[in-house]
Amino acid sequence: MSTKLIIAIPPNRENTRFCMDISLSEKRHGTQIEPKSVHGILWLQTHFESNHWESICNGLAIIPAKDAEMLGEDARKAGLNINFINSLSKIDNF
Repeated sequence: MSTKLIIAIPPNRENTRFCMDISLSEKRHGTQIEPKSVHGILWLQTHFESNHWESICNGLAIIPAKDAEMLGEDARKAGLNINFINSLSKIDNF
């Protein structure tokens, strides 16, 4: 797994390129952790017990939102690129 390249086109239409190491996506019952690079996987392995590694590597781990915020901040301080995706819609409203 390599670092995922994302091209974001802001309103001024200039392409901005950046690489993401970990994606944190808000879900119904918490925040999903998805490593997007080898650096993200290795960093997450230092923060979770080995019996959780497979679920984390496969993007199947969900943690409480408050813990995800602290995890994301800690990862940023360590120099990783984090993408935190807030929920855009609520399933309960449909």
